[in-house]
Amino acid sequence: MSTTTTARGQLVGKVALVTGASRGIGAAIARRLAREGAAVAITYHSSPGHADKVVESITSAGGKAVAIAADAADAEAVRASVNGTVETFGRLDILVNNAGGGPFGPFEQLTVDDFDRSVAVNIRSVFVATQAALRHLGDGGRIISIGSVFAERMPVPNGTPYSLTKAAIGGFTRALARELGPRAITVNNVQPGPVDTDSNPADGDIASVMIPLTPAGRFASPEELTGLIVYLAGPESGYVTGATINIDGGYTV
Repeated sequence: MSTTTTARGQLVGKVALVTGASRGIGAAIARRLAREGAAVAITYHSSPGHADKVVESITSAGGKAVAIAADAADAEAVRASVNGTVETFGRLDILVNNAGGGPFGPFEQLTVDDFDRSVAVNIRSVFVATQAALRHLGDGGRIISIGSVFAERMPVPNGTPYSLTKAAIGGFTRALARELGPRAITVNNVQPGPVDTDSNPADGDIASVMIPLTPAGRFASPEELTGLIVYLAGPESGYVTGATINIDGGYTV
């Protein structure tokens, strides 16, 4: 039986947009939201084949999904992805700001263009997508950003811009939660620890540093993050807002 089939249906009738979801954490989130009954739009930048596979895995199990090309660093493309979601499915209830990345390297060798790209992908895209989504979200809307525990603890050199930009998401989350409280729209920040993905494999170079620092003694699978996302996206989390929640195997303790 496919893991994408609708199980408990906590999100039946809802529409979600997950940015940067052609693979890894974003893909796992998209599949899980669909499993819970949501229609799901995903964005991708450089991996249309992977995005198509995510969509196919959802639709073949009876769900609804669409892939939209959008570079997270392109503000107009990000806005268009929000509008495209609404045009396709008629509404928007859940925004998951998952797209992220950025150059790593010795601080003194990084360029202003490197910095600008980090800010564009990790901060500006969250600002733009959220602002566009708020034109469509009604009472009970959900905004969930995927941050990083590197906002709190960077275990290796050469990650300064990434740490800086991911730390900004916590402040954004707290401030916007206060602003949107009267509209019953929640805003939360989920910070994964070491997760086994194509870009950060459990047998990669950084694993030898991360695993000894993680009480759980291993990397997570992307699927291990999705239960919290479903909770934050669903009807039982209406009193959870402005929170930063780590899923990190104890990495930040």
